[in-house]
Amino acid sequence: MRERVVIVGGGIHGCATAWYLARQGADVHLLEAATVASGASGGFGKRGVRANRRDLREIPLMRAAYDIWPRLAEELGTPTGYERTGGLNLIERETTGTTGGTVAAEAHANVQRNLGIPTEVLDTGRVRELEPDVSADVRAALYCPMDGIADHTATTRGLAEAARRHGATVREGTAVVDAHRDGDRVTSVVTDSGETVDVGGTLLLLNNTGAVPLVREISGAELPVWRVLPQALLLNPGSEGGSPRHLLGHDHRPLALKRLPDGRVMLSGGWRGRWNAEQGRGELLQDSVEGNLGTAAQVFRHLRDARLETADASRAESCSADGIPVVDTVPGTSNVIVGTGWSGHGFAIAPAVAKLLAQWVCTGSRPDHLLPFSYARF
Repeated sequence: MRERVVIVGGGIHGCATAWYLARQGADVHLLEAATVASGASGGFGKRGVRANRRDLREIPLMRAAYDIWPRLAEELGTPTGYERTGGLNLIERETTGTTGGTVAAEAHANVQRNLGIPTEVLDTGRVRELEPDVSADVRAALYCPMDGIADHTATTRGLAEAARRHGATVREGTAVVDAHRDGDRVTSVVTDSGETVDVGGTLLLLNNTGAVPLVREISGAELPVWRVLPQALLLNPGSEGGSPRHLLGHDHRPLALKRLPDGRVMLSGGWRGRWNAEQGRGELLQDSVEGNLGTAAQVFRHLRDARLETADASRAESCSADGIPVVDTVPGTSNVIVGTGWSGHGFAIAPAVAKLLAQWVCTGSRPDHLLPFSYARF
């Protein structure tokens, strides 16, 4: 297959798809508006490689990604920072409404096990064997021993370099602003410099928040996807402090904790910054920073005196109306595929999604595992 495939977006999905396609001999041109990993796929610390409490429609992708992550660094020839730490979703109390809490834990565990994700429910004693410093209020946890973490920046850049070595063209500082159509096919894209780049085969819009206006420009379709600014904090527990041993999430609190190799802790979990229209970037909200720190200290006592080293909310993420991605042919076109709306948890499944996207491009047939992410569901 030598028809030119054009990929818009140099995040992990774009770079991984370029790598898989280039390995199969495709003529791949990846166009990134800024630099590789400059958006949601970059930044300090690590990201979770998590199946625990993931949307069930994504579980088959995560099961496939479990098999890819351990060997990815060797295949790329560069470190990915991947560690299989195991993951705990902590449970403190019964939550308001019909979801969550200890009464639901066994049901979640059974479903995840049935879908190929080893999961068990731990009581208070077992939780403290694994994480001695969690709050006394933690009464149980869902435990996924195959969950872990990886370096998102290193992985994304490694994928881009590996794609280049296999013959892909990866161009940075090249924003796509328009496209030319012939009937239902996009025949070329137009960059911000006025350059026209031919599309002989498939056009993949994998540029996260930037995919929404491009889909609108190409087809007039409005994706139910918007921009959010996830907050990430880097903490130094100090010499007297401790660090979590596992990837930690929480049943009802907005909290995610990851221990980095040097003992520092990456803290996130759904707190948001805001968009500064004048600067054209995201910025921190002090209330969100304080709320995130306070929540971490309530759950993990050794973080009460931790020192905040770095905080960032500048890297925009795309969020969809139902919290899972849109991966589908753009309405009204036959050769344009969009992938967006990752909703803060697309990194872990990216290697599996990219492999399926490459298969789709090469065969012309959408893989079954991507069917739940159809635009038609809206």
